[in-house]
Amino acid sequence: MLRINRENLRNSHETPWLILDLVMLGILFVNLTWLIFDALYATDFVYGLLGTYFPAFLNAYDPIHANFLLVDLVFIAIFFTEFCFRWAVAIVRKEHLRWYFFPFLHWYDIIGLIPTGPTRLFRFLRIFSILHRLHKFEIIDLNQTAVFRFFAFYYDVFVEELSDRIVVKVLSDAQKDISAGSPLLDDINAQVLAPRRPVITQWMAGVINHLGQSIQSEEHGEVIREHVRKSVGKAVRSNAQVSSLHYLPVIGKTIENTLEESVTDIVTTSLVNLLSDLDAERIDHFISVGMHDYTPTADALDKEVLNVVNECLELVKAHVAQQRWKSHLTEKESAMPTGKPDVNQ
Repeated sequence: MLRINRENLRNSHETPWLILDLVMLGILFVNLTWLIFDALYATDFVYGLLGTYFPAFLNAYDPIHANFLLVDLVFIAIFFTEFCFRWAVAIVRKEHLRWYFFPFLHWYDIIGLIPTGPTRLFRFLRIFSILHRLHKFEIIDLNQTAVFRFFAFYYDVFVEELSDRIVVKVLSDAQKDISAGSPLLDDINAQVLAPRRPVITQWMAGVINHLGQSIQSEEHGEVIREHVRKSVGKAVRSNAQVSSLHYLPVIGKTIENTLEESVTDIVTTSLVNLLSDLDAERIDHFISVGMHDYTPTADALDKEVLNVVNECLELVKAHVAQQRWKSHLTEKESAMPTGKPDVNQ
């Protein structure tokens, strides 16, 4: 139900405008009712009916019908005066960036002033203009009306159905281009990755340097150092020359353990220095020189990437194709105590 918020009305200082809007609504109602009656009066059926039952009214109204344009011009003069008054107030208040924006934003009022049959229908839009103005100042709340909820729901349904089909069509066309052999990987490499190569190499250098510092850290690098220690110890023990040291009496086992610990420290330190010394320039040089002969097509990586892209597009299409308005309507109906559908939606 449409209610007037009197508190917001007082705070907005729009009471004079509300009175003016109500007066204009009354005049507009009279004008539109008169237009409809005069249009029906021109039909043979209504004219004959009035002639049979109300001949006196017919004789009195015939001159008015013959000169109805002059009657309509009176209403047009009232609407035009009110339009010019609002335009002047908008200029004084500086409601728009330019003084001449007002007639363009209220074009329907200009068209409604033209005294022809089709253009007179635009006078109905003045009703929505007044309601919108009251809603903007929160004097009334159109969101709580059944009519607004009805049209808002079906507008959302229309927009969702239309947009979903457009998006699915676009994604399907993209899948066809990819399946037809579109050079997607080359475009990604040339237009996406290549311009960002300095940033990527700098990021890689930062990650590698941080990894080296983490290995060197007593708290965070214990797992890596322990893994290196076990790997080196296994390699040392499996070496024939080193394993023969334990045959030496007394000092053989000590030499073997010392050698294992020394090699472990050397390998760990070398790994830390290698990771810490790598910078963006060395990584970029490695990519440019060391990997220039590597072609992903040789191991069908491009096919896998295209499959990944295609599957992602399928998931997006499935998500877009979901009719969320049906879920919303089902939830709304299930929440109603009687289980009957809401007539407003």
